[in-house]
Amino acid sequence: MNFVLLVLSAVLTNNFITVKTYGICPFLGVSKNTKSALGMGVAVTVVMFLATLVTYPIYKFIMTPLHITFLWIIFFIFIIAALVQMLEAIIRKISPSLYNTMGVYLPLITTNCAVLGVTQLFNGVENLSDIVKGATGAMNLGWSILYALFAGIGFTLVMVIMSGLREKLNCCKVSKSLSGFPVSMIAAAFICMAFTIFAQIKI
Repeated sequence: MNFVLLVLSAVLTNNFITVKTYGICPFLGVSKNTKSALGMGVAVTVVMFLATLVTYPIYKFIMTPLHITFLWIIFFIFIIAALVQMLEAIIRKISPSLYNTMGVYLPLITTNCAVLGVTQLFNGVENLSDIVKGATGAMNLGWSILYALFAGIGFTLVMVIMSGLREKLNCCKVSKSLSGFPVSMIAAAFICMAFTIFAQIKI
């Protein structure tokens, strides 16, 4: 049951983009077509997963005993930057076209507040109920990386939905005053409104 609650919370009720408003920069900048949106979503998901996997034990077993937890943001940014550099090299090698499409937004994953937010979320959190209301159980490394994985999937889902809407809007006749960025913002607002329905799920 806890697993189901965690998935629903990470993907729908506490979606990083539509609810927490994290990662808005790539949400608006890389969602012009589905391929780039999906690529960015997968890249962010991988970084979220790996960053949580690495930062959790470092925070708990190194920083906490040494009483240097106040330096968490410096440590985490360095770790995330290293992971992004590794992922950037892999994408450049495997898919140069996707690498060129992502452009400056790929290295910007380093300072993406969604990635930094998911790593910070679990540090100092003792119970799963602190993340998912009504759930019980320790928020150990396993639960943390699961939440990070499904938070990334929720991020990717919203990115793909947004890209689909923008591709459809490009085929429609839109008034000059609304064409481009304004109509994209309206579409983003409707997506966020739609996701508020999931906030009514009692978990």
